[in-house]
Amino acid sequence: MLAGGVGFGVLVLLVVFVLSSALRILREYERGVVFQLGRFWKVKGPGLVVLIPAIQQMVRVDLRVIVMDIPSQDVITRDNVSVKVSAVLYFRVIDPARAIIQVEHYLEATSQLAQTTMRAVLGKHDLDDLLAERERLNLDVQKILDAQTDTWGIKVTNVEIKHVDLNDTMIRAIARQAEAERERRAKVIHAEGELQASYKLAEAAEVLGKQPQALQLRYLETLTVIAADKNSTIVFPLPLEVLGPLLKRLGATDGP
Repeated sequence: MLAGGVGFGVLVLLVVFVLSSALRILREYERGVVFQLGRFWKVKGPGLVVLIPAIQQMVRVDLRVIVMDIPSQDVITRDNVSVKVSAVLYFRVIDPARAIIQVEHYLEATSQLAQTTMRAVLGKHDLDDLLAERERLNLDVQKILDAQTDTWGIKVTNVEIKHVDLNDTMIRAIARQAEAERERRAKVIHAEGELQASYKLAEAAEVLGKQPQALQLRYLETLTVIAADKNSTIVFPLPLEVLGPLLKRLGATDGP
């Protein structure tokens, strides 16, 4: 009786072990790469997957987009500036079979490839491009990575440069360069304003020269402006063109 109970218990344990090793449940975003006697058989999932114990083995693969931090990399730009650049990589598995069969540890392989590719691509550009043209550089790195990981069944969807670290000396040099650029722009704008003002003054002088009455009105307007100030004495020069008609009238009045 006792031996029969022990045998039944062993049988139950054996059945539980077989079922636990034969049944797999895969979520909607998971797939199972099934090998039969060491050879690739098929990709299964999602849902319930039944395996033959000791004959078939399964490797789970996550199909969701994976967000991976690329560690800070030492990059020497084309103009010989040493910087540290970190980035974020977005990719996902589109072919589970190739991701398992074609490369060992596809996550680590993708991370290492991203690091070396980023150093190679950014090293071909100047520091100014690295700071101002991030979108273009992101796209260049993404295209190269996507082409190289295609044989692994991996799709690189995006690469984003996260941070660019500069040493203190380079930061001060960039600040001096920016200040010099602002001064240059200010001088150019001032010179352009002076040039435009000279054109307008020349046009105004030409108009006033053709119309003496306009010149007199301008002098009268200037007198009005000066009179508004709190001045005790005003010395205002008058041209002979303005005094000429007045002197003629005074001479005609004093005559016989």
